[in-house]
Amino acid sequence: MSKNEFICDCNIIHQAVVEQTLKKMPEGDLFNKLAEFFKILGDTTRAKILYALDQNEMCVCDIANVLGMSKSSISHQLGTLRRMGIVKCRKEGKEVYYMLDDEHVKGLFELGMEHIEHRK
Repeated sequence: MSKNEFICDCNIIHQAVVEQTLKKMPEGDLFNKLAEFFKILGDTTRAKILYALDQNEMCVCDIANVLGMSKSSISHQLGTLRRMGIVKCRKEGKEVYYMLDDEHVKGLFELGMEHIEHRK
């Protein structure tokens, strides 16, 4: 298949489709926030942290041990994930445990993993 097979070579505008899509197109900052959300997930270290937290809620020390990284590096990444609403934490005495923020994040992460695993 040549790459030119994927280029539309017509000049027809399907007006009904265009209008229907435009009516549904969200306004405002939604796409910027969506792009930022996926950009945050697009980091290997953060993806590994999310995988670990998808398995268990964990403290910084545990995550650092699993990933073979410093607590400082993990804390920095967790701060980014927390600010974006991707992870949350709970305090138990002096320990702070991190987990995925909600079922949406969990489902999105697991769906992404499943998609990649099935494309092998």
